[in-house]
Formats: sequence, C-alpha cells, structure tokens
Amino acid sequence: MTKTLEAVYEDGVLKPLGDPGLSDHQRVIVDIRLPVEQDTESELGAWRRVYEGLSESDIAEVEAIALNRSRSSLHEP
Repeated sequence: MTKTLEAVYEDGVLKPLGDPGLSDHQRVIVDIRLPVEQDTESELGAWRRVYEGLSESDIAEVEAIALNRSRSSLHEP
C-alpha cells in the first residue's frame, strides 16, 4: 500500500501533519520528496554558487554573453 502525506521535520523526528492511519510502532518505509517551492530554492542556490567569487564586471560579462546567445538563437531558421 502507498500513502502520501505531508510531514514536518522537527527535533530529529518526522511529524505527520495529518493522521497517517497507522498503528503504534508500525514500521513503514519513507520516501522523501521536497515541495516544489523548496526544490526551486535549491535550484536558485545552485545558480547563486555559479556566480560565487565573480566580480560585478565578470557577472555582467557572463550575462551579456548569455543574453546575446539567446537573442541570436531566436533568429536562427
């Protein structure tokens, strides 16, 4: 049987936000999947790390190259 429920991790314990319908001491297997907004945040963090250590002028150059390439690809047949 598979069930999906939301939980919060607190004080070293996963706490269900609703009744999971389990007996006390029943063993289960847990697959952890982060909500979309947390996945997005981790992706943004990865992109921030790409820019880590770059100067403002380096960042401007990288963005200018990326913008130039995206504009030129729009006009390719």
